[in-house]
Amino acid sequence: MTAKDSILLNFTEIRRRSLKLWAGIEPKNYNRRPDNEAMTCLESVRHILESEHLFHVIVQNRGNLGNYVSPWQDRPYSTIQAEIDFAKPFRAAFFKDIKSFSSKDLETIEIIRSEKNQRRKLGDYLLRIAYHESVHTGQLLSYLRFLGAERPLIWD
Repeated sequence: MTAKDSILLNFTEIRRRSLKLWAGIEPKNYNRRPDNEAMTCLESVRHILESEHLFHVIVQNRGNLGNYVSPWQDRPYSTIQAEIDFAKPFRAAFFKDIKSFSSKDLETIEIIRSEKNQRRKLGDYLLRIAYHESVHTGQLLSYLRFLGAERPLIWD
C-alpha cells in the first residue's frame, strides 16, 4: 500500500465512522450542546464538513486562503443528511486532488500558512486534516453521553 493509498484509506475510514455516529444523532438533539459556548450537534457536523473544504482550498493554494468564501456561508441549517449531501461534491473534488498527487509530491510539496506559523509537507498536512474530523467525532460522542443519548458503536 502506498502512502497515498494509506491517506485515502484513513480519510475513508474516519468518515465511515463519522457517518455511523451522525446517523445516530436524533433530530431532537440537533440543537443540543453541552454548554452555551459549544457548537450544537448539527453545527459540529457542518463544521467538520465545511472545514474539510476549507482545508482542501488550503492544499490547492499551498497554504494561502486568499479571499476564501465558504459555500456554506448563509446556508440555513436543516438536517444532518442535508449537510452530508451538500458536502459530497466537495469531498469528491478533494479526493480527486489527493489521487492526483505522486508519492514525491506528498514529501516535497509544502503547505505554508505563515499566519499560523505553520510549514508542513503535504502528506503530513493531509493526515492532520483527517485528524481534525477524528477529534470532532470524539467530541460528538461525548456530547451524546452528556445528553444521555444512545451512542452508536463506531469501534467495529
